[in-house]
Amino acid sequence: MKGADNVGRELIRAAIAKSYDEYFAGVNMQQVVQWFDLGGEIGLSDTASAKEVLNGLKSIQGLMDKLAPLDVNTKDSPEVQVSAAEFILEGLYAHKRIGRSEERVFTAGEKQPKHQEKHFDREEPPFRGRRPYN
Repeated sequence: MKGADNVGRELIRAAIAKSYDEYFAGVNMQQVVQWFDLGGEIGLSDTASAKEVLNGLKSIQGLMDKLAPLDVNTKDSPEVQVSAAEFILEGLYAHKRIGRSEERVFTAGEKQPKHQEKHFDREEPPFRGRRPYN
């Protein structure tokens, strides 16, 4: 019982991830993700003008260089550039590479716990299986 709100969000997230993959499969987005991992954060306000939002998006290292698969470049209107850049950010969020709040503030994603490798200071005795029955 997740509730209709959560189910709706997950459906939208899955749809964005699928659409994102059609355009950006195999494209290296590490530079953008790293910008957020190093403490970068950007809020996208509905009330801000496209030019204001575009200036903020340009501060994200490598983001505006990744718009080519969407046939968007710097000659397009600010509205088109903002839409394309926001699609990339939503795609990265859908793949859980960056985080996002309900207020549309994009941040670093949650770090996946690293698997701890076993380090043995002493040698372990060899494994001895059970003795077979007679």
